[in-house]
Amino acid sequence: MQKRVYLMLRVWGNFIDGKWVRSSSGKTFKSYNPAKPSQTLGIFQKGNEEDVERAVSAAEKAFPLWSEVPAPHRAEILFKIRDLLKKNKQRFGKLVTTEMGKVLSEGLGDVQEAIDVFEYMAGEGRRLFGHTTPSELQNKFCMTVRRPIGIVGLITPWNFPIAIPAWKMSAALICGNTLVLKPSSDTPLCAAELVKLMGKAGVPAGVVNMVTGPGDSVGSAIIKHPKIRGLSFTGHKDAGKYLLQNAGIKKVGLEMGGKNAIIIMDDANLDLALEGVLWGAFGTTGQRCTATSRVIIHRSLQRRFEQMLLDRVRRLRLGNGLGKDTDVGPLINEAAVEKSHRYVAIGKNEGAVLLCGGSRPKMKGCFYHPTVFTNVKPLMRIAQEEIFGPVLSLIPVDNLDEAIDVANGIEYGLSASIYTQNINSAFKAIEKMESGVMYVNASTIGAEVHLPFGGVKSTGNGAREAGIEGINEFSEVKAVYVDFSERLQRAQIDVVKVLK
Repeated sequence: MQKRVYLMLRVWGNFIDGKWVRSSSGKTFKSYNPAKPSQTLGIFQKGNEEDVERAVSAAEKAFPLWSEVPAPHRAEILFKIRDLLKKNKQRFGKLVTTEMGKVLSEGLGDVQEAIDVFEYMAGEGRRLFGHTTPSELQNKFCMTVRRPIGIVGLITPWNFPIAIPAWKMSAALICGNTLVLKPSSDTPLCAAELVKLMGKAGVPAGVVNMVTGPGDSVGSAIIKHPKIRGLSFTGHKDAGKYLLQNAGIKKVGLEMGGKNAIIIMDDANLDLALEGVLWGAFGTTGQRCTATSRVIIHRSLQRRFEQMLLDRVRRLRLGNGLGKDTDVGPLINEAAVEKSHRYVAIGKNEGAVLLCGGSRPKMKGCFYHPTVFTNVKPLMRIAQEEIFGPVLSLIPVDNLDEAIDVANGIEYGLSASIYTQNINSAFKAIEKMESGVMYVNASTIGAEVHLPFGGVKSTGNGAREAGIEGINEFSEVKAVYVDFSERLQRAQIDVVKVLK
C-alpha cells in the first residue's frame, strides 16, 4: 500500500509582546514561491486594526525600559543579531530566493546587507553623537543630545525582504525606540524568520512587534495610530502619498522608487558600461528601486552598444533562482508579469523599437523575458514611469548637456550613473544630476550601509536611511543649556561685555 506524504505548513502568528498570536480577524493568507506558484511556503495572519492596537500597546509598555537601557548594551543585542544572521546566512539566503525569487547570490547579498547594517548600527551604540557649541553668554554650557522618538511604525516592501526591514529595525532599536513592523504580504515568511531570530538574540518582549496583513487595514492602522510617533515607509509613491495625507503629526521617512538612468558618453569604456547595464537592468529581474531602466547613450555609440547588449541579453538564462545556471529569476507575482507586459505594449504603441524580449517564456512561474527597447523618446511612458520589471529603454542623445537634461526629466530622483573617462564630464554630472545617489563608472545599484540612501523629488521626502542618516531618521535632537552663572541670563537680551 502506497503511503501519502503530506507537507504540514506552519501557520505563523503575528508577533506581539514576545508571543506568536492569531489575528482577531480569524483570517489567514498564504505565501507562494514565484518560481513555482503551486508551492505554498506558509500561512500567515490577515491582521486588522485590533491586532495593530495590541501591538502598539505592547510597544508602549516596553518603551520605558528599553529606552533606558544604555545604548552600548542595546548594541550588544544587535551584535548578537548580526552573529545569528552570519550563522544562518545560507538558510536565510535560500529563503529570500524561494519567497522573493532573486537568484541565490543576490539572496545571500540581501542577508549580507542585514549583517552589515546590524553591525554598523551596533557600533553607533558607542556614539549616538550630539555636539557641543559655545554659548553667547558667560558661564553657560550648550550641547545637544539624542533621544528616541518613541513607538515607530515600519512598512517594508518585498524586493529586499531581509535587508530593508533590517535597515529600519537596526537604526530604530539602537536609538531606543520600540516598533511595529508590517512586512509585505508577498514576503511575510522572510520577515517572520528575521523577527524570530531577533527574539533568540535577546530583544525583550514588546520591543519588536510584527503584524502581517493588507495595507488597507494593517498599514492604515499603523499610519493613523496616534501613539505611533514615527513612520518609515519604502514602497510605491501612491502609498507614500496616502501615508503623508493620513499620518498626522509624526516624524515620517519615505522612499518611493525611481526611474534610474545610466549615461554612456562617447569616451566610455563600453565593456565596463555593458556589465553595469546588464547588472542594473536585469539584476533582481529589474525589481529594485535603484534598477537601471534607462540607458542614455551618445548617438555615436548607439548601434555598437545595441549589438553588444543584445548578444549578452539573449544569453541570459531564466529559471528558479536556486538553480546554479540561472541568471534571471521570476517576478514577484502574476500581477508584476502583467504589468511588465502591459508596458511593453505601451512602448510599442508609442513607437519605440523592440530589440528583444517583450513576451512570457513557455515555462511555469512568474517569468518574463528580459526586454530592450531602443530609439525611445524621453517623454514616452516607458521612459517616465516606474515599471519594476526587466524592461530597459535606450535613449540616444548628442552630448552631455542633453544627456543630463534627459536624465533629470522625470519625477523621480533616486540613483544615477555616468560612464566616462573625462573627469570634467564626471564632475559636471555629479553636480547637475538630480539624484540622492550618484555613481561614476559603476551601475546604479549597490548601496553600502555606512552611506546615506534615499532620493529627491518624488522618490522621497528628504529622509535618508543607513549611515548616520539612519540615526537621524530614528532619533530626536534635544538642545540642552546648563547655566552656572548663578544669576538670570537672557540670550539676545543681556549683552556680555568682555572687551574693554
